[in-house]
Parts: sequence; structure tokens; C-alpha cells
Amino acid sequence: MNSTTAVIPVHNRADLLGRLLDSIGRQTLPFTEIIVIDNASTDGAADLARRRGCRIIAMNENAGFARAVNRGWQSASTEWVAILNSDVELDDHWLERLTAAPSASFATGLILAAANRRVIDGTWDLLSRAGCAYRVGHGEPARETRPAPIAIAPATACLFRRDVLERLGGFDESFGSYLEDVDLGLRCLRNGLSGIYVPDAIAYHHGSATLGRWNARVVRLISRNQVLLIARHYDRALFRSCLWPILAGQLLWGFVALRHGRPLAWLAGKIEAIRAFQLQAHACPRLRDFLMISEREIRRSATGPYWRWYFRLTNPPAPAPGE
Repeated sequence: MNSTTAVIPVHNRADLLGRLLDSIGRQTLPFTEIIVIDNASTDGAADLARRRGCRIIAMNENAGFARAVNRGWQSASTEWVAILNSDVELDDHWLERLTAAPSASFATGLILAAANRRVIDGTWDLLSRAGCAYRVGHGEPARETRPAPIAIAPATACLFRRDVLERLGGFDESFGSYLEDVDLGLRCLRNGLSGIYVPDAIAYHHGSATLGRWNARVVRLISRNQVLLIARHYDRALFRSCLWPILAGQLLWGFVALRHGRPLAWLAGKIEAIRAFQLQAHACPRLRDFLMISEREIRRSATGPYWRWYFRLTNPPAPAPGE
């Protein structure tokens, strides 16, 4: 039987952490261990976890998602590591169904919105040439789907082989929080490691429960980390070929931030990233192909105004045969 450690970073919201721990306790396949990494909570979240039998790693500061998760999996000794946001709840069969899936380096399931369990919060991620991520299915009605190979698993609720995390060094801590899971997925892609989407492994996500989706800090970090993704993974030739989509996509995202009252946070993130910008990657045909496939899939399914304008302004890749 596979052994699995649950790794849960937490910063306050003890009420939601309690719900997650309740759902972990109901799993048909039990976790071997539960590790809660406390990012300096002040509402008793760590004490709650301790009373529930979890092992606590105290960070003594809000160290960010990437660093906290790394501390967690590094102290685990199991074959698998489940990375769980503290604001999710798991269906009783979540772990059993993920570990029963065909062999892969990582896996994720269907994530539904906790507020409306008929609506999809997420499945797996894609990435545009602009460096902006797209969560497949977000906001759409839940529907029956089949298992599928994937390149990027959202760290909201996912399962990784521990040896894969060891090989790749886990999350890049310079991301802090947000898009660190996309970066890890791209590094998996570069190393020929793939994952699987298991739609009958279901989790429920409360979403942006700690700070709120359009909190200024959230916007600044996403804005910065979009550019950081490009610096980490685009080689010079790919960067030149994507320059207009990058400019268009990033400026459009700035208009979205403006619409939500966060233009200064968007600008601060871009300035921070540009000051240290340096392309670091070697050419990777897998990545180039993934970006082309991603854009075709996003163009086919995305309906929001950001993506409509993005594809109007850029030259999207030609449809695949049969589309």
C-alpha cells in the first residue's frame, strides 16, 4: 500500500483548517502522517492542528507558500506527498482514487467551488505565451470528464512522488506564493515528467480565504511572478518570438488589476520583476510545444474578456488538424 504524508501550510483561518482535518480523518485510504506548517498564525490554527494529532512545523513568520511546503515535504519519509491548501476539503475517496491512478509523477483531481459544488474551481493548468496561467474549467458547470495526462497540477490539492520533489528541489522559494506550482510543472515538463488528472478524486475549495483574490499583496506577487516564469523558462529565441504576446498579455492583465482597483500593486510587481529580469533557460522543444498546445486549448475554451482581447491582439497558433 502506498504511504502518503499530507503537507498543509496554514496562516490563520483555523475554522477552515478544522474542516480540512475532518475530511482527512474520513479518508477511505488513511494518510500516514499529517504535517501542518504554521506561517505565524495568530488565531490558534497551530494549536488546533496539534490537538488533532498533526505534526507542527513552526515558521515564526509568514514565510510564503513555497518555503512552507518545502519544509513539509523535506521532513516527510513517505513515497507520496499530498500538498493541500488549508482552505480545501476532500471527498472521502480523494486519496484512494489518486493513488489508484495509473503511474505518474504527480496527480490532481477535480476541484469544485465549496460555495457552489456544481461549479468547477479548477482541474489542471495551462500557460499562455504571455506567461499568464489559465486554470482549465474554472467557473464552468461541473461535468463528467475522463482521466487525462497533464503538465501542471495546481497546488490547491495535488499529489507528488516525494522522489520527484527531491530531484527537482521542490518549489522555487523565490516565488514566495502564487504561480510556484506552474513553475514546478514547467520544470517537470523540462525533465520529461508528466502527471495525471483524475476527475473522480474530488476536493472542494473555499478560494482566497487568507487574503482575498484581489488583495494588493496577492496582485503584486502574481504580477511579479508572471514575469519571473518567463525569466526562468524562456530562452532568448522563444522570448523574441513571444515578445508581442508577452507585452499584450501583461498589459491586459494590468487593465484587469485596474478594474479591481489594484493598478499600483500590478505596477509594483512588474517593476520588481523587471529590475532583476534575466533570461536563464536553455531552449526546450517540450516547452515550446506546450505553449502552442496551451494557447489552442485556451482559445477553444476561455470565454472571459481578458482572453478574448488577448487572442484578438496576438497571432494565435494555427488550430491543430481536425479542430
